[in-house]
Amino acid sequence: MQKVQCEILGLSSSPSTGGAYAILLKEIEGVRRLPIIIGAFEAQAIALEIEGIKPPRPLTHDLLKQIIDNLGGSVNEVIINELRENTFYAKIVLDVSGLTNEIDARPSDAIALSVRTQTPIYVAESVLETAGFIPSEEGEKETTKRIDGNEEQKVPRSKEAKIASLQNKLREALDAEDYERAAKIRDDIKKLTSNN
Repeated sequence: MQKVQCEILGLSSSPSTGGAYAILLKEIEGVRRLPIIIGAFEAQAIALEIEGIKPPRPLTHDLLKQIIDNLGGSVNEVIINELRENTFYAKIVLDVSGLTNEIDARPSDAIALSVRTQTPIYVAESVLETAGFIPSEEGEKETTKRIDGNEEQKVPRSKEAKIASLQNKLREALDAEDYERAAKIRDDIKKLTSNN
């Protein structure tokens, strides 16, 4: 599996999504970004650690880190390795007594543990290709065409340009915190990329 190292670019919330949050990952040596919808508890756990705020009692992810440490283990990396039916899947790669173990996890839990252990976050190339997007200033330009006299309409040049256009719309939906629209656009991108 090809994997790409990513970093956390931001965390945002939207009252219109029933308390859901989005974490935005960015590839370290590139421009692609990956939005993942996560729950409020996991968003809080990630945000507290990023901000360096220690709660009076350990959160679940703090407890998990303490257990791993006390057993002499270490977290090597976390990998968001799959996207099936609009659900992301992840693995936590642990080293315990010299043996490497992969533990299935939700991406939000894997990332919350990663920020506590300062371990790298990776995303499978296939996941980035399917659900990632390129910010508009770095995406492909569209051609314009005159319609009905003076009106101009942006027309994608190719399948790749259509995908880039949808990725721009995805970014705009995420910026506007319209996660339902973002999910539909992500599905459209997936349809286009699967019709190779």
